[in-house]
Amino acid sequence: MSRKSESTFETAVKDLYPKSYNLKVRRWLKERYGIHKARKIWNKTKENYLHYLEDLPDMGGRKNGHAAAIYGGLLIFALYPALPDQPPIADLQDFVQNLFMEPFTKLGKLFNLNRGFDMWLIDKVFQFSGRRDRRDAEQYPDGFITVSEAYDKKHHAARYHFTQCPNAEFAKKHDLLHVLPLMCNSDFFGISQIHGQLIRCGTCGNSQLCDYLVVGSDNPIAREYETITDEGGFLVSRPKADNVDGLHS
Repeated sequence: MSRKSESTFETAVKDLYPKSYNLKVRRWLKERYGIHKARKIWNKTKENYLHYLEDLPDMGGRKNGHAAAIYGGLLIFALYPALPDQPPIADLQDFVQNLFMEPFTKLGKLFNLNRGFDMWLIDKVFQFSGRRDRRDAEQYPDGFITVSEAYDKKHHAARYHFTQCPNAEFAKKHDLLHVLPLMCNSDFFGISQIHGQLIRCGTCGNSQLCDYLVVGSDNPIAREYETITDEGGFLVSRPKADNVDGLHS
């Protein structure tokens, strides 16, 4: 990639996602493939990214409240096809979840969803995010479409769901649905870092919607479900055999 192309890439991604993403991807490539091969893969990743960005509907850029998720996700979509050995998707899971969920890991040192106030507060964050998404959707209809649900005081549970996910739509359009679990599955890791449990029956990649039921890790509800990997590589929650109905039904 020429210096001009390099400059084009840097300009295109400025403030769309944290700068650290590029550094961490390059470090991962160097550790896995060696410095010379890593440089070629990174150049191909940037070429893929610029190509994909041209085909991405207008999401509002940095003004979108989910800019890091959308445009950072695009970086992973651009990376995987550039890998010469096309490794199993699972080989990238730890790297991707640590890349995207570092803020949750840091927050977990102070925040604990097993505390009533913290659960109440995370619900307020979800509610705020949902209102923001609905405002964004009026101007950028191809972005996230969020449906908020009332806080479940009885069970100390927060719920909401997406009926549209731009990452899922992009994956379907570009034959990258096999890469999508890297982003979706990271949510389970992120919630665990704040001492919670995500209970999710499906995503927009393998279902009609992406549902979130969040409880503290010590909440009895968390023990009523098991997390499995479906045939598409997505982590999904299923009621255990002795709890066939489940709170999420």
